[in-house]
Amino acid sequence: MFEEVFRALGLAELNSGVAGVEGDIATGEPASRSINPATEEPLPAVREASFADYDRVVDRAVAAFERWRTTPAPARGEVVRRIGETLRARKAELGLLVTLETGKIRSEGEGEVQEMIDMCDFAVGLSRQLHGLTIASERPRHRMIEQWQPLGPIGVISAFNFPVAVWAWNAIIAAVCGDTIVWKPSPRTPLTAIAVAGIVQSIARENGCEGVFNLVVGGVDLGERMIADPRLPLISATGSCAMGRRVGEVVARRLGRSLLELGGNNAIIITPSASLDLAIRATAFAAVGTAGQRCTTARRLIVHDTLHDQVIERLAAVYQRLPIGDPWDPGTLIGPLISQHAVETMRSALEAAKNQGAEVVVGGGRLDRPGYFVTPALVRARPEMPIVAVETFAPILYVMKYADLDEAIAIQNGVEQGLTSAIFTNDLREAERFLSATGSDCGIANVNIGTSGAEIGGAFGGEKATGGGREAGSDSWKAYMRRQTCTINHGDQPPLAQGVRFDISEG
Repeated sequence: MFEEVFRALGLAELNSGVAGVEGDIATGEPASRSINPATEEPLPAVREASFADYDRVVDRAVAAFERWRTTPAPARGEVVRRIGETLRARKAELGLLVTLETGKIRSEGEGEVQEMIDMCDFAVGLSRQLHGLTIASERPRHRMIEQWQPLGPIGVISAFNFPVAVWAWNAIIAAVCGDTIVWKPSPRTPLTAIAVAGIVQSIARENGCEGVFNLVVGGVDLGERMIADPRLPLISATGSCAMGRRVGEVVARRLGRSLLELGGNNAIIITPSASLDLAIRATAFAAVGTAGQRCTTARRLIVHDTLHDQVIERLAAVYQRLPIGDPWDPGTLIGPLISQHAVETMRSALEAAKNQGAEVVVGGGRLDRPGYFVTPALVRARPEMPIVAVETFAPILYVMKYADLDEAIAIQNGVEQGLTSAIFTNDLREAERFLSATGSDCGIANVNIGTSGAEIGGAFGGEKATGGGREAGSDSWKAYMRRQTCTINHGDQPPLAQGVRFDISEG
């Protein structure tokens, strides 16, 4: 049915899980297949990278770094610009491939490709703005500066739910910083990674910089080898909190750097002054978009007790008319979960919620059709229920009451993760309280918009068990470089700082 898309993106029945230079072939056994979650049918096969393949790729990234770091940053930006133009030309095909492999609806699949394009545009400008500082020296005839140097080959481990956008957040910025990249995508979504790597590899070959962008497809064993590899000074990893704890521990043991983008148990607060029309629409997408499989998905809704029943009634009506079906159908808003395991995890969470006294208002069932389709669940709950502190990667929204704003903020902050948060209010004081140092403890705090759909211009990431990493916009480029403080003496005396004297006589 979709063979034309596969051909257009250079995908065959069997594909190499290694990329970076022309003709490089994976040798791992056996070949694996990802599954179309909407049909449960296998997609084209991938031969994964062996450990020998991995070592060859990393050695190549190390060698390419020696050359790439001396390439002027604007010239690196020109390579990235050409990557962006090619991605723009292949947006429709790549977007559909994202849909086929992840189950995202078509507009979200194309939106993810647009995110890669936007990152390229951002990085092109950034390539002329990798600036340092001039700092006043306390010593006469001395100049002190701070500059940034390329860090080295960067390891990127991405998750299934954003199979290519997260790569771009890291790789495109790292590339203009002068780093090379070794990318290990999720083994659940290798085809989108292979297709993007093929596009990038062709641009790199045309511009004489093969080995800058590299791909290795593999499972947990390959990931363990990667995070322990001292040739990779930085590991950027996106995934669960449990995975992040493992990555952080192993990388710290070798005194490397880790950039962690982990889970989020995100909350929305609806206050009495809120526009309910706005809040209901935004909450619906935040809670059920991508079938609840975003790290930014709204999993808890904290509603003032005067509005609680009304909000549940309105959301229940929305949930009951959500179009669920084939994600490539233009009329579909909810696609499938990624796997049967995800379906079972959702079912278990709802059983736990009911056992703890929660009420499933609507949803939570499995559709009687091929694919991993479920109906989004709306659940009356209380903050003290253990299940509401658990991030279940599925469309479950726990709705809770609050009496005053201090209580609402305490409920929101009362989980281990701290990724994204939102408040709906038309009261300036409530908004400012939420954004203050005593308000939301998350890396992202929104007013009158939902928890999902961050723009690439702002640094993305969260606090606490979310890992503390920042990717994409703002000054997140500094994570991919090393800071260097330099002092230049242009006088004929060697004064010391802090008034220290160390006089010596010669002869």
